[in-house]
Amino acid sequence: MDLIDPYGRTVRDLRISITDRCNFRCTYCMPAEGMKWLPRADVLTYEEMRRLAAVCVGHFGVDGIRITGGEPTMRAHLPVLIDKLAQLVVPKDASSPRAGQPIDLAITTNGATLRLIADELRDAGLKRINVSLDTLRADRFAAMTRRDELAHVLDGIDAAIDAGFDPVKVNAVVQRGVNDDEIVDLATFGRERGVEVRFIEFMPLDAQATWDLSQVVGQDEIVAKIAEVYPLEQVPARGAAPADRWRYLDGRGTIGVIPSVTKPFCGDCDRVRITADGQFRTCLFATTEFDLRALLRNGATDDELAAEIRRAVGTKWAGHNIGNVAFVRPRRTMSQIGG
Repeated sequence: MDLIDPYGRTVRDLRISITDRCNFRCTYCMPAEGMKWLPRADVLTYEEMRRLAAVCVGHFGVDGIRITGGEPTMRAHLPVLIDKLAQLVVPKDASSPRAGQPIDLAITTNGATLRLIADELRDAGLKRINVSLDTLRADRFAAMTRRDELAHVLDGIDAAIDAGFDPVKVNAVVQRGVNDDEIVDLATFGRERGVEVRFIEFMPLDAQATWDLSQVVGQDEIVAKIAEVYPLEQVPARGAAPADRWRYLDGRGTIGVIPSVTKPFCGDCDRVRITADGQFRTCLFATTEFDLRALLRNGATDDELAAEIRRAVGTKWAGHNIGNVAFVRPRRTMSQIGG
């Protein structure tokens, strides 16, 4: 049975954060020091994550799962989890276009240690990889992430390509006055590497709570800057996907833009989230969480877990209200929720 929210949107995409820890300290995500990590006992085990994922797939026809963090590659034995999830198959009677097929399994990573496990992840059944990369300049990279790891991230992207992942995408958060002068450089990088760069508008989930609308570089500006150098044409509507996409007229690939602030895609959103400590969230910006971990560890049946998930989705709101007076900032930061 489909999982449908109060606004008629069918849930198809599940984001699972597997850790709140990260080996970077990106300025738009985490403070330099002082993060309080989840106690190990509070973090879901791989078996618990697999069970919740199986409930979402089996009961509701969820057909896509993305692994996030923190930084997911910091979790030990990650290929073991990938193998568990890759075995999930969308029910044949589901209304999903992937009915009867394995789920679409993806991961978002900073790429710094990807070279070490890319082949293992591929062999375990991972389908797609997104690597975060906001700048191509070593000094700026160190300032933005508070880590001197650019060379390793670039090598991680190459490792994903070498391992046969297709597509490989690069996520770049754009901030005015920080890295907006590299928009074309990042597009060029994608063209040369054969990867799709997805530019993401800066969102109010920074740990310092200093986000301001003036720091947002909007989709129209991003596309215009690239089109001045590389002519573009828009790809047909994205549907429930978060990114609008354009193709280069010379055939050298595509770019995407996730316009979370200037052109929110809430009306087509099909995503829900489970945090590393087992809290179910209906939106990245949700202010209410539903405790699936407690149910799991107190002996709840799959049907009871499904009922709580359905109850949670019944509270999903129309949109996040970023930039409006009604917007309420989530209590947790991006790394604690899962990107």
